[in-house]
Amino acid sequence: KNGDETYVKGTWFQTHFDLSITDGLNAWLCNASEEQVKDRAAQWDQPVTEYVKLAERYLGFQQPGSVYAFTDAADGCKRLSWTFEKEGTKLEWRWKCGSAPNSKKVTAGILDFLMDANIRLSDEVVTKTQSFERLKVEAEKCLAQSERFKNEKLEFESAVYAKFLGVLNSKKSKLRELRDKLSKQAVMGDLQQEEEQSTDKTESFDEGSDDDKSEEEPAKDITSTSKGVPASRARGRKRISRK
Repeated sequence: KNGDETYVKGTWFQTHFDLSITDGLNAWLCNASEEQVKDRAAQWDQPVTEYVKLAERYLGFQQPGSVYAFTDAADGCKRLSWTFEKEGTKLEWRWKCGSAPNSKKVTAGILDFLMDANIRLSDEVVTKTQSFERLKVEAEKCLAQSERFKNEKLEFESAVYAKFLGVLNSKKSKLRELRDKLSKQAVMGDLQQEEEQSTDKTESFDEGSDDDKSEEEPAKDITSTSKGVPASRARGRKRISRK
């Protein structure tokens, strides 16, 4: 840009390039030959292909931060220049452009190129917009499906948890019943054991009383026998008293 809009069309090859430039009224051409490109690349310590790619990058699309200029040069020529940074250093490339023999033809060619490029860009925008809409619809479907899966998962987990809780409560109830039953059986067993022990003690006491009676009864018999003996002795030893 230099006050007015300036359009640049580039035709790029592996080792050289051609530039067509117009401001809408006049046109200029720059045909960078292989020898010229090779010489410029050597000045900048670059391979030829790398030099061409870097030029295409900055002239094919206007780069932010780069300063473009299209100024007058000697003999009715123009000088196209642009700046760029490399390893922290700001550099400038310049190419001399001569007046086109047929400015109208060059300008028409550039306009046709711009119109074709605009059509291609429009088609690309439409295609990308349609792709975006399709992706958006698919994303919404995936989101809805994900939400449905989430709800189904929650319902399934709730149902499984409820079933598990019911089984767990049933097991707990059965365990409580079994524990109570075992406790009752243990209590009954203790009571039965106590009763058996009490019965054994009672029987032992009764047997002891019978033994005492049996020991006393022979004593009575002996006594009665003793009484009988003196009586018989009295009868056998009757003394005669003397006067």
